[in-house]
Amino acid sequence: MFWLKTELWTADVVYTGFGTPMLKGAIAVQGGMVVGQGSLEELKARFPQAEVVHKGKALFPPPVNAHTHLDLSLHPLYQGPFSGFIPHVVAHREKRGLEAAQRGLEELLRLGVGAFADIVFRDEVMDFLLQESPLPGVAFYEVFAPDPQDAEEVFQRVRAKVEAWRKREGRVRIGLSPHAPYSVSAPLLQKLYRYARAHDLPLMIHAGESQEEVAFLRTGEGPLAGVYRRFSRTPWKAPGLTPVRYLQTLGVLGPHTVLVHGVHVDEEEVRMVADSGSKVVLCPRSNRNLEVGEAPLGLYARHGVELALGTDSRASSPDLDVKKEALFLWGKAEPRLIIRALTRGGYRALGLPTPRLARGTPLSLVHSL
Repeated sequence: MFWLKTELWTADVVYTGFGTPMLKGAIAVQGGMVVGQGSLEELKARFPQAEVVHKGKALFPPPVNAHTHLDLSLHPLYQGPFSGFIPHVVAHREKRGLEAAQRGLEELLRLGVGAFADIVFRDEVMDFLLQESPLPGVAFYEVFAPDPQDAEEVFQRVRAKVEAWRKREGRVRIGLSPHAPYSVSAPLLQKLYRYARAHDLPLMIHAGESQEEVAFLRTGEGPLAGVYRRFSRTPWKAPGLTPVRYLQTLGVLGPHTVLVHGVHVDEEEVRMVADSGSKVVLCPRSNRNLEVGEAPLGLYARHGVELALGTDSRASSPDLDVKKEALFLWGKAEPRLIIRALTRGGYRALGLPTPRLARGTPLSLVHSL
């Protein structure tokens, strides 16, 4: 009789999609598929003849890239002060569009992610993702409108587009993305949030990314003042609040809200995020390249904030490999927290179920670091 060889794959952290990532866990593999999961000692008892194979830092289901800008995939990489990034994107705007998004989606497919979130700036890219993407995810339509007098007109235009796109949802769902607290007027931010909440749409917003952003919201001064004047007809009136406090005051935090970056936050702000049920997507390699610092992972963990990982765009990150974000954070936070953010946190941020490594799962869906 022919017996298939059984191996027990283990790693520093093993996460099967059930419960909590394990520090002394394993999966039993045989014939190209998973045949068991649990603690290493339990599996040794069940499969006494199996060879134990250490697979490195972690084993886990397909990861989630919870923040991309696929239409920037042909932009050159920017490394420098945060205030120079938006001018960099604008300077290379001829590279932005459908071809770049197609290239970015191809990269995600090669990397084997289980789901993705994309910030969509152009209608043609939204049409492409709704029709062509084989990956599940959320396409967040980006809104950039700092002038308050335009709020109603912009809102009606955005709503009409979203309602048309929602009729074509399939693997990819529609979301809304007011760009940032300084680039979307307060009345429009509130309109978009209320609409998202009423129609069960996820909302994603860049917030707390840099000290320049904090200074601009608190005092109206700093490098972002010049950037703002390039895109707005209306003089900026600083709310005198940090980004998260400003969003809280506007009523924009909540279970439908996903904040991106969240680098510059204090403990009170983290409590606000936790109490509201908002999620946070971390993009550590982009933060390094834009010289904005590192997010306080321990603080988020202490208050139970759901974290996810994203790469941001190729304009601020060298690639779209979200597993490299986890590797970048390795040793800077509790490893089970990192693996949860790479997997379950991403799926929860996008409102998707977490895939599981269970009996019958093909090994092609088992990822490692």
